[in-house]
Amino acid sequence: MNTNEVMKMKAADIIKQDLDYICRSCKNEMKAFEGKNILITGGAGFLGFYLVQSLLHWNENFYQKDKIKIVIYDNFIRGVPKWLEDIKENKELHLVKHDITKPLPKSDLPFHFIIHAASIASPIYYRQYPLETMDANIDGLRKLLEYARNQKDSAAPVEGFLFYSTSEIYGDPDPANIPTPETYRGNVSCTGPRACYDESKRYGETLSVVFAQEFDLPVKIARPFNNYGPGLKITDKRVIPDFMRDVLNGKDIIMHSDGSPTRTFCYVADAVCGYFKVLINGKKGESYNIGTSSPEISMMELANKIVDIAAEYSNYSGKVVRMKSSDQEYLTDNPNRRCPVIKKAQSDVGYNPQIQLEEGLIRNFIWYSENQTAVEA
Repeated sequence: MNTNEVMKMKAADIIKQDLDYICRSCKNEMKAFEGKNILITGGAGFLGFYLVQSLLHWNENFYQKDKIKIVIYDNFIRGVPKWLEDIKENKELHLVKHDITKPLPKSDLPFHFIIHAASIASPIYYRQYPLETMDANIDGLRKLLEYARNQKDSAAPVEGFLFYSTSEIYGDPDPANIPTPETYRGNVSCTGPRACYDESKRYGETLSVVFAQEFDLPVKIARPFNNYGPGLKITDKRVIPDFMRDVLNGKDIIMHSDGSPTRTFCYVADAVCGYFKVLINGKKGESYNIGTSSPEISMMELANKIVDIAAEYSNYSGKVVRMKSSDQEYLTDNPNRRCPVIKKAQSDVGYNPQIQLEEGLIRNFIWYSENQTAVEA
């Protein structure tokens, strides 16, 4: 679809197209979910937005034999988001208010698939809540792994388990390891301001691998690289929502660095396809980079792209302004470059991201234009 066509769309059109895209791209994976129960922890968050809705979209439009049942565990600390309120009466969806660091509640439904996505992921917020972040990534994960272990010889064993790790486990890679493959062991501080997230995810990977190996459990690991798109709240404090928030408020984009750090960005519909494929097709105990390998662009280039999109789509006339952050540790341990090698995910699980950055940013801009009201993360 060309950019002119995208710009004529509304947020609801974008959501429907993305859900269709996910279901068609993951046709075989969705068939494997039919008649099964899927637990998604942190399902009210950013990634849950499309994980949950795409499964229900399959139920409504594509299923062939049996529908998929989805259970969400979330502490709903910020309330139930509107998108989830709108669908909470769906009979195949079960919402359970639960803090994943507490003992798992009893459930009448055995879980055939588990997706552990309950964690703070925004650097601003995980630095404010370091212990809660670590508890979700370690204690919460351990409880879910023990559940899978206990179900192994039951009539309903866990058939697939996905742990959301992060590209942050690589820290700030040396130039020889950029683009970064899964085999890179990382250059990570265990005491810096990002350590609560980075190190708990690293330990979470160790737990996942040990349970996969010791108990022959189907545990797989995804390492997201800068996912963005609908569902990521405009108040999240990550770079794209921050820039979008500025332009939609008619303000200059504030750049808190010199603009030289580079990233690749993966549109959420592509990323969710990758996660479903890792869950079904990934190898036990293996990790997979989920992102895009190009284009690798600087933060200044990204800001200018968003300025151009806002100027074309609206009456925006702002610019990019550099300003030092009042947070003295804002850039501490912030990687200078982040770019994944995705060959392993392509060859092992059939991951094939298609949505280019320009189109993804336009789709995201349209969605934010209609979703500017959100509580702080």
